[in-house]
Amino acid sequence: MQMDLPQIRCGACHRKLGEGHYRVLVIKCPRCGALNHMKAAEPLCRNASERPKA
Repeated sequence: MQMDLPQIRCGACHRKLGEGHYRVLVIKCPRCGALNHMKAAEPLCRNASERPKA
């Protein structure tokens, strides 16, 4: 079973830097040297205490 993971690309030159899920990621592009800061819009899973009550 193959999972389609989202691609992580450089914001400056669009080189593929990897694939996967992340919360916070800082990675330097080996091609152009740009420092890429990436942050998920919201966590993939929440703690039970953070879930809204029905």
